[in-house]
Amino acid sequence: MGQQSRRELAASSIMRSLFIQARLWFALRQNRLRIRRLAQQVASHAAPSTQQKPVVFFNASSRLSGLSQNAAFSLLTAWSLRLAGAPVAHFVCRAGMHPCVLGTNRRDYTQPPPCRICIAQSRRLYRGSDIQEFAYQEDAGLKAALEDLPVAELARFEYALGTPAIKTPAPLGALALPSLRWALRRHTLPDDEPTRYLLRQYILSALNVASEFASFLEKVKPQTAVIFNGIMYPEAAASWVARQLGVRTVTHEVGFQPLSAFFTEGEATAYPIHIPDDFELSAAQNARLDAYLESRFQGKFSMAGIQFWPEMRDLDEGFLKKAAGFRQIVPIFTNVVYDTSQVHANLIFAHMFAWLDQTLPAIRAHPETLFVIRAHPDEMRPGTAKQSQESVRAWVKERGVDRLDNVIFIDSQEYLSSYALIQRSRFVIVYNSSIGLEATLLGKPVLCAGKARYTQYPTVFTPASEVEYRQMVADYLAAEVLHAPPDFQRHARRFLYYQLYRASIPLGEYLQSIPRLGFVSLRRFSWEQLLPENSPSLKVLGRGIVYGEPFLLPEV
Repeated sequence: MGQQSRRELAASSIMRSLFIQARLWFALRQNRLRIRRLAQQVASHAAPSTQQKPVVFFNASSRLSGLSQNAAFSLLTAWSLRLAGAPVAHFVCRAGMHPCVLGTNRRDYTQPPPCRICIAQSRRLYRGSDIQEFAYQEDAGLKAALEDLPVAELARFEYALGTPAIKTPAPLGALALPSLRWALRRHTLPDDEPTRYLLRQYILSALNVASEFASFLEKVKPQTAVIFNGIMYPEAAASWVARQLGVRTVTHEVGFQPLSAFFTEGEATAYPIHIPDDFELSAAQNARLDAYLESRFQGKFSMAGIQFWPEMRDLDEGFLKKAAGFRQIVPIFTNVVYDTSQVHANLIFAHMFAWLDQTLPAIRAHPETLFVIRAHPDEMRPGTAKQSQESVRAWVKERGVDRLDNVIFIDSQEYLSSYALIQRSRFVIVYNSSIGLEATLLGKPVLCAGKARYTQYPTVFTPASEVEYRQMVADYLAAEVLHAPPDFQRHARRFLYYQLYRASIPLGEYLQSIPRLGFVSLRRFSWEQLLPENSPSLKVLGRGIVYGEPFLLPEV
């Protein structure tokens, strides 16, 4: 390539980058204008009832400067409730945490969070709303009590709030721990001063949120508290306080359709879904599910706005040639070790790598079996700060698994079809990822080592202990014939249908994704479209929040 061609290529790249930045700037500016217009319209047309107790909203961990899906879900729901006559109050952070989860800098834990841009965004979102802001007030007694504690003791630290109505000490360490793991992108925490510092700051901030939220609830006396996922420490502290005070609590997360929400009185990150015992899929429902699965098995899906598979390739000749030398193939599907689902998954094993360590002896003991260890596609998400600092790739290297003749490791950014792999397998081992449910739907026996959202129903084989897990692995590897009960597929289809078409509340009529940023923006719509009578989705959310009805779409 000549010098002129290289200059032209560089100039073209710069122009393309500037064009993308301009488009993003325009999308964000347009979104701010739409938020402002709608906030003013809602404020003008809302007429809150004096006969109803208010609904309070709190979401401090799903956005800073932009509008995330969960921030949009709570905003749209609050607007709709206000237009329907329900009083709404927002609990809003005004530099109330040092630091918050999203404001944590992994390279410098002492760096203050970007409060200015976050406060500005809050004031845009809640313009014309009833808000209660909270600032940071450090508890000197708690700070002194935490000063010399190691990580293990900080993780189980409890402290009294000083609120007369709450007698139980707040489990501040346990409330902060999942956030620390998420912020550091790892499960195993070093007992060094930077980690102790950050955990102390999270605990101090959690106490501040809990104390301020308790005062807020006692003043407002709400009927319901609507809180983002309940796992990140600000929302975990708020949820704990609300339940201690007897306030009905609803949490929410992203649903399983694009731009859809999941709301529940349970723990949103566990996705509890109640399916009536007599529910069976009709011919039309089966056809609808089959169409979804056909697309899914080609890799055409996203979760929380992320498209995991830019491409999906079949098993190549080299793989098939190697596999031909083994008696059977057993895929092992991992997850992201810091993901919020792991709080629920770690029921039998302390964490995902403890499970892998317990599986390794079976891998070494069965050279006739080809084990294919698959890293989760989100583990090393390119171009983001969410790349895991404790990865399956590193575990494979450290344990020497990559030197075993009967192991193939598929890294997170290798787009090999998991479904083609499952089709050739004897059985499948998973921790708690969605692929376990899909393997059941493909007719394969599945051994699930962690608690998954689909283990609410008999869809996979689940051991009761580590000992039972090891025995089940040994038995399944030795079995000449292995079948899953037919009811597993039936329950898997029932669960997936409910998850997709009843419990995932679509809000795409109001939202669109902003490419590259992971944010969403508001579509062009009128305030009348937020009235419950004009939106089946907002009607379900409103009646669920105010009247305690199920957060399920009616069957169409």
